[in-house]
Amino acid sequence: MGTLRDLQFALQLKIEELRQRDTLIDELELELDTKDELIRRLQEELDRYRTALSLPGPSTAVAASAAQIEDNRRAKRQTVISEPFSPDPMTFASVSYRSCDKSQESQRLIRSAFWKNDLLKNLDEEEMRAVTACMHRASINQGCFVVQEGTSGDQAFVLEEGRLDVTKDGQKVLTLEPGATFGEVALLYGCPHSISVSAQTDSKLWAIDRKSFQCVLTQCGLSRLSHSVELLRSIPFLQLLPDDVIRKLFDHVEETNFADGDYIFRQGAIGDTFYIISKGQVSVTEKKPGRQDQVVVAELSERQWFGEKALWGETIRPANVMAIGEVTCLVIDRRIFRDVIEGSGSDSLAEVQHSNEPKVKPKEDPASLASSTLSDFQIIRTLGVGEFSHVDLVQLKSNTRCVYAMRVLKKKLILNSGQREHILRERSILTEARCPFIVRLYKTFRDAEHLYSLTEACLGGNLSRLLKEKGYLDDGSAKFYTACVVEALSFLHCRGVVYRDVKPENVVLDEQGYGKLISSRCLKRVEVGKKTWTFCGTLGYMAPEIILSKGHSTYADLWSLGVFVFELLSGRLPFDGSDPLKILSATVHGIDQTEFPKSFCRDACDLIKTLCRGKPSERLASQRNRAKAIQKHKWFDGFNWDGLCKRKLTPPLIPKVNLPLQSATCALYSAEAVELCTSWEDF
Repeated sequence: MGTLRDLQFALQLKIEELRQRDTLIDELELELDTKDELIRRLQEELDRYRTALSLPGPSTAVAASAAQIEDNRRAKRQTVISEPFSPDPMTFASVSYRSCDKSQESQRLIRSAFWKNDLLKNLDEEEMRAVTACMHRASINQGCFVVQEGTSGDQAFVLEEGRLDVTKDGQKVLTLEPGATFGEVALLYGCPHSISVSAQTDSKLWAIDRKSFQCVLTQCGLSRLSHSVELLRSIPFLQLLPDDVIRKLFDHVEETNFADGDYIFRQGAIGDTFYIISKGQVSVTEKKPGRQDQVVVAELSERQWFGEKALWGETIRPANVMAIGEVTCLVIDRRIFRDVIEGSGSDSLAEVQHSNEPKVKPKEDPASLASSTLSDFQIIRTLGVGEFSHVDLVQLKSNTRCVYAMRVLKKKLILNSGQREHILRERSILTEARCPFIVRLYKTFRDAEHLYSLTEACLGGNLSRLLKEKGYLDDGSAKFYTACVVEALSFLHCRGVVYRDVKPENVVLDEQGYGKLISSRCLKRVEVGKKTWTFCGTLGYMAPEIILSKGHSTYADLWSLGVFVFELLSGRLPFDGSDPLKILSATVHGIDQTEFPKSFCRDACDLIKTLCRGKPSERLASQRNRAKAIQKHKWFDGFNWDGLCKRKLTPPLIPKVNLPLQSATCALYSAEAVELCTSWEDF
């Protein structure tokens, strides 16, 4: 037995010696690569000097080294061919079927891993979201291999829990921690693995195979194509064109991105391009004769267009068009447009030009709502019921794809409760509000018994419902929704408007998942340096100065914002209870008397306490910096405010909104009772 042990020990020594030699070889190869790179750079530098000074050619040694480097590069640039992929419906269906639900934490971990990966970080937002959704969970027991060196694979992995050992030629190279990605090259083609990965501990991973990866990216590409062609087909004066001409036109369409505030074109410029909004919103302004300021003519959004007159001939732009947030447009050049139409062998150009009349402007254009009446809308269903009103989901009869929310208020209840002034004030403020974080009010109507306000339809539900489902939100989700509210409040406060009713019920999600403040009777303009004394808001959210009738201003919203953050993170109010008096008393006593959950991080506690200072002028953002003070708070470290405003961030929740567009059973508002006047001032 002693001899056997000696042999085993000697064998282990030999193995260790071989490993050390392998390590030395790896180090020497790395050093050689470094020297090769140095020679390449010196060669480039020498070539530059030779060009400038007409020096003689390189020495034989340098030339030989350069040739050797080139040979090494050629050896590495071998051709690789992946198996063909057929984007058939069955494949798409099977991949969609394999989609796996994930927690927000898991999604963030995967996306973070992608961003740190040199290959996967090049995916756009849509692709990254789709790939993440398609990844499935995999478990590996301690000591087992995930991938083995020399074998071919077709999967990439993201480690969620545990630790993995990476070895090459039997030698440990490194240890992978949660958030690491490996195997990504296998998503492109079937190359042999250059390393082995084994489980140091029992581990959990997220995986995706090559077929699913390719299918997801193909789906995204086809979706973009379908969307763009559909946009072209939705333009009334292009609907006369045959399908093949539309597709040919798409091949020449350029997709152009504009940042917030960019001028797409200016008034007075000569135009030769036509624009269709693919994503985002633009503002159309015009400078009237004799006036210095610009007048907002309209705001256009997705599926709308502008500059179409340029297709028929050289024209002077009659207005300015500026991007609001991040905007993507499909751009068609006049020359290309004419070439495609005339090259189709038909006389469609004259027909298309003749059909380009103002009467065929899309009904979803808010500017076109100026001439609409209640009889132009039909009711799909009731969305909710309030104290003085109810809200209907409505659609234009002429275009069922245009859906809005119609708030129906009862005049009698408003007058009997003394709310007339508040209703009129709310309408006045929201009519002028143009903020992506505030629900848009398009138009108002009235009849003998009711007032109607037509607004943007945000069908993703409100944050109160989300809190009810989840109990409380994680730190990242709370930051996102709080940031949306901060942007909305910043917009209002800069215009001297106090909201006074910040709470989860008043923050709704649009179809992209962004939060928006809804209309509120508590809205009021307060001049700089002045205060208002109305007891207004929601118990538990009211600032102490409102309760104590000390007069309040926009600073009251800062207190409510702090309470809002507390509720998002905990699922409860800091000042709560069944007795209203206890709620009010606790509010006046202040936030310092409230016990914070241990789950709150230090920075979140600090933000809440600095927003909920008893003295309004001492609250965070009450000074000149205003919203910037909140943006720069430690709790928001690393948060992409610019990405939020440009709608580049992926929201914590993407609502699943299925609009019931069938109109066969839709009810109508009474056409006989509709008054011609849409003003509310004298009701």
